[in-house]
Parts: sequence; structure tokens; C-alpha cells
Amino acid sequence: MPTPATDAHVRLDTHPIHPSAVTATVTGPRPHLARALLTARGFEAVNEHTLVMARIDHEEPYWAEKAAQAMTADGITTEINPRLREAIDEEWTWANYPMPWCSRDEIREVSSEAQKIYDDIRRGRLIIHAHADDSGTMVAVGTYPDSGKSVYLHGENHLRQVADTYDSLAQALTAFERLHGDTMRPGPAPLTDTERHAADARTTLVTPAAHPAPAAQKPEIVPAYAADPGDHDSILDLFLAAHGDWEKWRTWSDDTTHAIHEAQTLRIEHVHEAHPRDTAWTVAAYETPVSERMWHLTATGATPAPVLQTLLHHLAHEESWGTAIGGAVDEQAVTAATRPLTDAGWKHTVDGRWIRWTNLAGDAGVQFDAFVAQTRHSTLATWTVWAGPSIDHPTWTLTASPNTPSSLLADLTEDLAHGTGTRQPSAARTARARLSSTPPSIPPATVSHTSSRIR
Repeated sequence: MPTPATDAHVRLDTHPIHPSAVTATVTGPRPHLARALLTARGFEAVNEHTLVMARIDHEEPYWAEKAAQAMTADGITTEINPRLREAIDEEWTWANYPMPWCSRDEIREVSSEAQKIYDDIRRGRLIIHAHADDSGTMVAVGTYPDSGKSVYLHGENHLRQVADTYDSLAQALTAFERLHGDTMRPGPAPLTDTERHAADARTTLVTPAAHPAPAAQKPEIVPAYAADPGDHDSILDLFLAAHGDWEKWRTWSDDTTHAIHEAQTLRIEHVHEAHPRDTAWTVAAYETPVSERMWHLTATGATPAPVLQTLLHHLAHEESWGTAIGGAVDEQAVTAATRPLTDAGWKHTVDGRWIRWTNLAGDAGVQFDAFVAQTRHSTLATWTVWAGPSIDHPTWTLTASPNTPSSLLADLTEDLAHGTGTRQPSAARTARARLSSTPPSIPPATVSHTSSRIR
């Protein structure tokens, strides 16, 4: 016999500030059953009508769907916002997960146990007496007052586990001091960033009021290499939306998006919110899905939008990246890659192993390392494309390995020589101020900081 319907209505949605958290808005004349079911499923009340689920494993969409199914079974009308539905259906991977042998369900079991420990600590059911740094991993010792059982905890956030149990507090503290006396500190460890974000999500529902925006300044037309970075996330989303032969997913921490071509021989990794000088993009090409990498390319977070769009446009055509240059990079390949710069009158110099092309203003250039180009499996960059005060103080850089197709490099140098973009005047001043106070990031022999997740 079906459960009689209640008068409550529940709307589940993503949190307005913390994207992985989930809100539940309860309306109707008799909301008590719905609130009780939501509380039992991990939601916490913020006000009379709103509850929030904020976990340390970023699995809120999964558990929110489970809560919706339970409420529907009890006759409660439940609505899932399309944004939350997209998050529920989205695939992601656990980047650098220390237990790669676990299945997705097993990983979820581990994180759920960690969530229980976290909830017990913040609700006072587990009292932490001391913590210590064990070679970069946080450990702690605590006691459950209700049972008197003491536990040794290993790890933080979604990886925290009970590593050992003790019959008495004295026994637990003695063992903990013997293991970690040098780094032992009283009380619980400071909150992690994940724990702070979860706590904030449970108390803050309204986006802070923004200060009145200054009058919009008209963007200026500038060379492509001096343009603003724009919104890299949107650039990637538009590229993937326009090319259905690519598939994407985001990591569990929601800080990285991976995209793989259906041929599985070209892969893109984009790190969201990367520092302007850090690697934000990694492109890697393979001869077959299981072969060694043929070539790779990286770009920093401040790479201008026009340059990034040129790169993605080239990657959209499989025939242009399906075959890399064979063997060492020869003079013909170098000439083909840099012809746009030569035609535009860029200054050409040779300094030992380095061949450089620099524009007349001296604020953009390309460097070719002839030594690395002849060295197999080198970790250094053969090509460095840069713009800024100098190659030693760049605003942004793009590096490429040996065997990077000369047609791709020619597209990029054509953009440097003749392309244009837009820049807000204030952004240019901010960039100059930031560069004047930031130490050099790369020497002339540029190391290619390729992400370890694309191999």
C-alpha cells in the first residue's frame, strides 16, 4: 500500500556560494516529516525553511539524490534543480587518490567513514586530545566519551581513518607520545581548507553584497600576445560544446577538467583557478591510445584568450595532430614553425644553443632550444613562447616539447605576429604592478612543468 502523501514540498539545489554543497528548501503547511528525513540524511537546518548538506568528500550530489529517493518513497514531493541534476550525473575521477585499487563504491565507503569521524569531532562525540605531523600526514588521538574507547586517527578530510583503538585514554596517549613525541601538540589540529569551506556553507546562504562597480572602461584593441586571459573555463566549455567528438570530466575536488578526443590519442587537462604563472593547460598527443606520448604542450594561467583559442581551434582538426614530426627537429621544421615571425620582421638572434625571435617592442618572443631538440626524452622545453617585460620576467608562457607539429606552432606564431585581442586598461596596469613585485619564474632554459596526471 503506498505511503500517503504529505503537504510538504522539497526543492534541492546547489549552494549559491559553495558549488559542491546542496541546499534543501522545505515549503508547505506540514514540513516536519521532510525536515526529519533530510536531517537523517545529513542535512542541517540553517533557518526555518532551509537546510544544507556540506560534506568533506564533495559527494553531496550523490547523497542528495539518495535523500530525494527516500522522500519520494515517503510521499514527499521532491524537486531537483537542473544545476544539481547536472552535478549528480556528471562523471569525475579522484585525482592522485592514494588507494587506486578501490572501486568507486569502495572509495565512497572510505570517505563516508571519514565523514562520520569528522561529524563526531565537530559535534563533540569524539574529543581530540592531541595531534601531530607524521611526515606530512596529520595524525591525532581522541576518545569517545560515551563508550570510553580511544582511537588513533590517520589522515585528514575524506582520507581520515581509525588506524588503531585502545581500551583506555592513558594507553592511547602513551602510544601516541612514543610515536610522535617530537611533533605532538595538544588539542585538535587546525581546520583544513575543506573543513572551513564546509562550515561556511552551513552558515552562509546569501552571496555577499558586491561594492558598486565602477563605470565600465572600453577595452582597447591590442596584439594577441598582450590581450587579457579572459575566462579560460568558458573558452574550454565553448570548445567542447562545439565539438562532440570530445568527452570531459572533472576531478572529485572540482579543480581540474580533463578532455579526451574520441580517438583517445589527444588529451587536454585544464586546472581551474591556476596562478597566472603556473601551468593551467597541458595538451598531450599519442600515436595510439596505449603508446608513449609523442608530444606535449603547456600554457600558464595568464595565457591570453586569443592564443588559447588558436590552440584549441588547431586541436579540433585531427589531421593536424594525428602525426608528429618524426625523429629530431630539423631546420625545415623550425623554418616552417617560425615563418610568420620572419615575415613580420621580428628580430632573429642566436645565443649558443638558443635561437630567439623577438618583436620590435621586446615584449614578446619565441625561443628554440637546439640542444634539447636533439635530446630524446628530455624534460626541458624545446619551444618557449612568451610575452611580458622579458623572457626572464614573462607575463605568460607556452612551452612545447620536441616533435610538436610545426603546423600547430605556425598557427601560434601567426597569432603572435598578426593576431589581435582586447584588454581592459586597468588589467594592463594591474599586470605591470604584479610583475614588478614578483621574482623571475623561469630561466632561459625553460623546464616544462607537465602535469603528472597526463602521461
